Amino acid sequence: MERLCLDCNAVINGRADKKFCDDQCRTNYNNLKRTEDNSFVNEVNRILKKNRAILKTKNPDGKIKVKREALLRKGFDFNYHTHSYATQKGQVYFFCYEQGYLSLENGEVLLVKREDK
Repeated sequence: MERLCLDCNAVINGRADKKFCDDQCRTNYNNLKRTEDNSFVNEVNRILKKNRAILKTKNPDGKIKVKREALLRKGFDFNYHTHSYATQKGQVYFFCYEQGYLSLENGEVLLVKREDK
């Protein structure tokens, strides 16, 4: 029975447990597999980085109020954040890495920056 390379389907010669015809096919196969496995993670990371960049641009001084609509116009996605922080008063801040926000009344958002400890 002929064995075929998992990447290019060429006939394999050599050891009985060999799966690829050469190193290039092995590398190509594993890179493609890894890319498919990580596509969701890569998309989420892209959204998180975009959210962080928007917050950083809008909040150069570390604390400011902006309209929620202004963030949405820039492409901010409120469904994605890296972590949240609940205060003793029950307010919940959402963060994209060190850049965070707190939803306020009247469509406003308080932007904050978490300082390193």
